Amino acid sequence: MVHCWNHGNITRSKAEDLLSKTGKDGSFLVRASESISRAYALCVLFRNCVYTYRILTNEEEKFTVQASEGVPVRFFSSLDQLIEFYKKENMGLVTHLQYPVPLEEEEAGDELEEETEFFISPPELPPRNLPLASGSSEAKEVALPMDNSRVMEHSPLSLSETLLQRLQGMDTSGLPEEHLKAIQDYVNTQIAMDAEFVKTGSSNLPHFKKLVMVLCKELHSEVARTLPSLESMQRLFDQQLSPGIWPRPQVCTEANPVNVVAKLGQLTSLLTSLEDKIKAFLGEGPESTHRRSLIPPVTFEVKAESLGIPQKMQLKVDVETGKLIIKKSKDGPEDKFYSHKKILQLIKSQKFHNKLVIIVETEKEKTLRKEYVFADSKKREGFCQLLQQMKNKHSEQPEPDMITIFIGTWNMGDAAPPKKITSWFLSKGQGKTRDDSADYIPHDIYVIGTQEDPLGDKEWLEILKHSLQEITDISFKTIAIHTLWNIRIVVLAKSEHENRISHICTNNVKTGIANTLGNKGAVGVSFMFNGTSLGFVNSHLTSGSEKKLRRNQNYMSILRFLALGDKKLSPFNITHRFTHLFWLGDLNYRLELPPSEAEDIIQKIRQQQFSELLLHDQLLMERKEHKVFLHFEEEEITFAPTYRFERHTREKYAYTKQKTTGMKYNLPSWCDRVLWKSYPLVHVVCQSYGSTSDIMTSDHSPVFATFEAGVTSQFVSKNGPGNVDSQGQIEFLKCYATLKTKSQTKFYLEFHSSCLESFVKSQEGENEEGTEGELVVKFVDDLPKLTPIISDPEYLLDQHILISIKSSDSDESYGEGCIALRSEATESLVPIYTALTHHGEMMGHFRGEIKLQTSQGKKRERLYDFVKTERDEATGQKSLKSLTSHDPMKHWDCPSRPSDLGKNVADPLPMEEEQMTKPEMFENPLYGSVISFPKPVPRKEQESPKTLRKDRPACPDPGAPSPAIILTKPPEGESSKLASRQISASFPPVPRMRSFTCSSSAEGKIPSGGEKTQGKPKPPTPSETPVPAKRPVKPARSEMSQQGNLGQTNRPPLPAKSPAVLHLQHSKARDYRESSELPHHGKHWPEEGPVSRTSMQ
Repeated sequence: MVHCWNHGNITRSKAEDLLSKTGKDGSFLVRASESISRAYALCVLFRNCVYTYRILTNEEEKFTVQASEGVPVRFFSSLDQLIEFYKKENMGLVTHLQYPVPLEEEEAGDELEEETEFFISPPELPPRNLPLASGSSEAKEVALPMDNSRVMEHSPLSLSETLLQRLQGMDTSGLPEEHLKAIQDYVNTQIAMDAEFVKTGSSNLPHFKKLVMVLCKELHSEVARTLPSLESMQRLFDQQLSPGIWPRPQVCTEANPVNVVAKLGQLTSLLTSLEDKIKAFLGEGPESTHRRSLIPPVTFEVKAESLGIPQKMQLKVDVETGKLIIKKSKDGPEDKFYSHKKILQLIKSQKFHNKLVIIVETEKEKTLRKEYVFADSKKREGFCQLLQQMKNKHSEQPEPDMITIFIGTWNMGDAAPPKKITSWFLSKGQGKTRDDSADYIPHDIYVIGTQEDPLGDKEWLEILKHSLQEITDISFKTIAIHTLWNIRIVVLAKSEHENRISHICTNNVKTGIANTLGNKGAVGVSFMFNGTSLGFVNSHLTSGSEKKLRRNQNYMSILRFLALGDKKLSPFNITHRFTHLFWLGDLNYRLELPPSEAEDIIQKIRQQQFSELLLHDQLLMERKEHKVFLHFEEEEITFAPTYRFERHTREKYAYTKQKTTGMKYNLPSWCDRVLWKSYPLVHVVCQSYGSTSDIMTSDHSPVFATFEAGVTSQFVSKNGPGNVDSQGQIEFLKCYATLKTKSQTKFYLEFHSSCLESFVKSQEGENEEGTEGELVVKFVDDLPKLTPIISDPEYLLDQHILISIKSSDSDESYGEGCIALRSEATESLVPIYTALTHHGEMMGHFRGEIKLQTSQGKKRERLYDFVKTERDEATGQKSLKSLTSHDPMKHWDCPSRPSDLGKNVADPLPMEEEQMTKPEMFENPLYGSVISFPKPVPRKEQESPKTLRKDRPACPDPGAPSPAIILTKPPEGESSKLASRQISASFPPVPRMRSFTCSSSAEGKIPSGGEKTQGKPKPPTPSETPVPAKRPVKPARSEMSQQGNLGQTNRPPLPAKSPAVLHLQHSKARDYRESSELPHHGKHWPEEGPVSRTSMQ
């Protein structure tokens, strides 16, 4: 029998809320302890304060209340007996127990009605996952696939056998029979003869030419049949691409001259490239692509200014040779080229999303700034990714400092997938997609989450590996696969990373009916990539438009009970255990609109008015109120709702269904999402976020997201193993915590970090009453000085300190936060701030000062610092607002900062509110044309979005102390402070804004709604030491001009816009779908309260 006062696994904060609502002294309840398994916590209300007593069990299963020394211990055979005893007066508690707090009523028939129709029975034996060893959550089920993959790698096949296998795996149903036979004959016998010609140095391929003559016979009358045959040959010998990358063009039935000319053009292109491809294939062999992924040269057409006149030029990126070639015409000679070592930096324009500055080093060791304008923002992004790939490929560093991660989520609807799903992994479809030039670049890690998955582990794994092999020509290794009923997560990685990945862990949580069924819940995988911890969670939450609160409970349960990562970090849930945490899945949050508006919703989807619909998105609304996914991020949504489609089409939403209980409505919604949370000041950029348009077997569309993520290497101490480096020290001073609690207890701090040998515990703090009813815990005495295991700045500045404030009575955590040790400041003490959260709820704040001392040395440049973002001099407030016109979060107001902040930060000046105009509509290839051609829009309307978005809190002024950690070094290291690239002094690039802000943003006030200067970088003044990576930005001149002309100084005139830029600026209306390259624009930022996301870990 469960008594009404036994609340089970509710959180400490929830228990305090329930007791506070009663308002009666002597109210009590019992909950599970958060610090000790099989223990309980007795919570009692007295004089509006909550007192907590720990109930322990001994070996004889008897219960006792933990007491101070000298107090006699009483044992009870049951909890009932214990409670009855302490209902008597003067038994040692602060007051006797009088009023039990009853359990809250659960939703009646939770999930039962809807789930009975779509009930999924658990899989039959044998189970999909191999059994794990007891007491271990290591993903041992992956051992079998990895071993099998090694077994299947036999002795190499002959050239003809390899090609015949490829041919058999291709779709040749559209080839004429005689053509297929000719190709088979060539592969069987004649290709060996051509191979002999290649080995002797001859450029002649006589047998191939005979084959082409056979295939091109009667060309004029059979052109429609010939094209598929040549394309099959192209794909057969293609080492970079797969057959799936080039979709077969639609064959027109009308034989008019235009169609014939177009097809002849395609034939000419194929014939001129096919012979070279076969020569390369024969020269390198069919297996070369499994050893390395070849990226062919890619050419971009750009515009550059010469004497004020825009000229077309060609930029050719050759990743394999490490060259950037500049030509004046596509077929002309090379004008000049730069090797990868001479390309120093790429600087993106923030105002013009297709403009890029390339800084190169000339032969005389001088720097040259070259400015180019691309066709669109996607081309610029593809160019930058290729240049990064080139720098990474030819880097002299043995370990990567940046990887790319593909995240995919798909509710398969209990239906088998179609034959081709490659568009999913190529990020093709709607939303923020990748440019075609980036198709050649495989990701380092692929994470695929599925729900309602009808396949077995082995079958699904084969489909995934075959699809990735098809588009990348790389064999990926299985890192982990874990399944809970029909919820599955798969992690694949490049073979070269196999030895960099360790500490693999998998786990799951059931949140189905009564939290016992696995039809809803989550599966997770975590591992270390060198020195960086990565976590991935795939969840399927409760369905139904009206079940929003139940979905919130699902999220909290997963957060509390999903056991992943380092077990030593037990005080912290998964949101603090990983450098990067990615959460994906069918979260099932719906549009909170009445069913009567279904047709209006469909119409807005056709017109791509997503921002208006997203104002009613339940997930964004709940995040705004800090109820779920606190401090997570999500890229801007620019794609149509992914649920509920009519199967086998993406042009119709099936939003009604007749059931025995009446008509059931499933309004189109963004159910399938990808969010992430990273440690503060860590590099992470979302490169794409969208959904596919051609995978239609389910009523959900697959969703993709790709990321750049900073990683650290396994650093080896220069002092040798076992020796602690005494030169490093981390010192916390003047620290205090503000807690939202009714508890009356003493508190202490725990410091956890991978840079410490073990966690460090502080003395108890002193409690004071806060201004708004909070409890302020001050640590007057100096906190313990932390000694890192390695003091080298290259290592230490990449580390983080996790802080937990705990109760002395129960050792339960009342809040956790994260402090980054990265810094570019030059003073001895720095203010620090982090939000304190517990089980996904905001618990308070932690403030103080910190001093960091490292050994002599300097931090090296990272690959992700190669690409930065520059604030254009002429960038005004209006043009910046146009970047975020689709962001529904822009309507949210930010509360003002606490009054005790802002001492070291200049308060940002308010800005005038923008006039709201209707955003421009664009054609949608999926849902039909909204307009035949985009009409010219006045400049004012192009630059003014419909509404204002919420911005990040402002970073502090460069003159003020930085919120990150101050780096101080011994006197011998003073000279190293001046070490910096010459390019930083000559052309000070502004840092590329990634998804982090300054952790002292808490120290300033949030400006009024339209401020756009927050979190923006600026170049340092000549008197300052250039710091390319972390300098905040002051407002642009155009913004400062709106400040009432206060504090004006003499400034040079603004530079005139170049004709090339003006031409592109006015040539067509801005397409907001291509305006999301900058990671600090267009994300769905929840209301952060007093501080920014990264400081509130």
